[in-house]
Amino acid sequence: MKTTIKRSALSLAALALLIATPVLTPAFATPAETDTISLPDGSRPTGLAFSPDGAKAYVANYRVDSVSVITVETGTVNNISVPTGSAPASVAVSPNGKQAYVGNYDNSTVSIIKTSSGTIQKRIKLPAGSGPNSVAFSPNGKLAYVANINNSTVSVITVAKGKVSKRIRLPEGAEPYHLAFSPDGKKVYVANYGNDTVSVITVSRGRVSATIQLPEGAEPYHVAISPNGETAYVANLANDTVSVITVATGALGTPISMPVDSGPTSVAFSPTGDQAYVTTTGDNKVSVITVATGAVGTQISLTGITRPAIVAFRPNGDRAYVANYGSGTVSVISEPVG
Repeated sequence: MKTTIKRSALSLAALALLIATPVLTPAFATPAETDTISLPDGSRPTGLAFSPDGAKAYVANYRVDSVSVITVETGTVNNISVPTGSAPASVAVSPNGKQAYVGNYDNSTVSIIKTSSGTIQKRIKLPAGSGPNSVAFSPNGKLAYVANINNSTVSVITVAKGKVSKRIRLPEGAEPYHLAFSPDGKKVYVANYGNDTVSVITVSRGRVSATIQLPEGAEPYHVAISPNGETAYVANLANDTVSVITVATGALGTPISMPVDSGPTSVAFSPTGDQAYVTTTGDNKVSVITVATGAVGTQISLTGITRPAIVAFRPNGDRAYVANYGSGTVSVISEPVG
């Protein structure tokens, strides 16, 4: 079961008052874990997404067949049940905030949650045994793409109809673990765990237009595209690197080295694109990359946490959440916006 991790309003610079006082930039502390939110016992969270307004965070609890909804300002948790045996592995919230799509690994379905009521509206059936492991909405909200790790395909859901309209085949043995849309919605990058590649799908054509080969044995786990659409980062679980891809050309840059045996599991760009956070399951930390230089700076230790699985920034950038697979918790990290 490949979902199990193998190694075990944007804050603005303060404005001066009246006359010709210069614009001031607020001083921020070094990012650090500031709180821990408990999820249901045995939850094993693997998916995490914020609502567009940043008021709520949705967490897919793989082992207990539920989605936890966290109210960000209070830290309170409400749980939405999905059918027994679903094993929800991923979650994404639509750009208009009205729906959350949940990829259910074990029964090969996508549950649609109506966010206003917290109820399941519908289940979309995928091919039997497909193992939906990642789901993402297009920026315009018209499509949702689902990475199916067990049959190396990507299902395309037409959101208005609530059904699968196309299935895109990836190379045999690709085992797609995660996917992400470019900000302009024209491309989808797919991290293929099984064959150490990244597939690039051209959305208008509905097919794979390029395949980017990563180092053998990298085991790419997660992919993120910078807010300006210029760069893709790929977290490689097995070789302790983050691959850097120039989106316009598909060229691989110099990989970013992470600590030895750290096991990178996910990567997320800050809303400004100046930083990227990388969760590392081998040492239970979050590493902060300065995007301009590619340097790993601060390493945030997660107290009492095991196996951080995925990280996501709140849309306004004031904090990041980390879903911890081994601990059944969400860590809250203060984030200096810059």
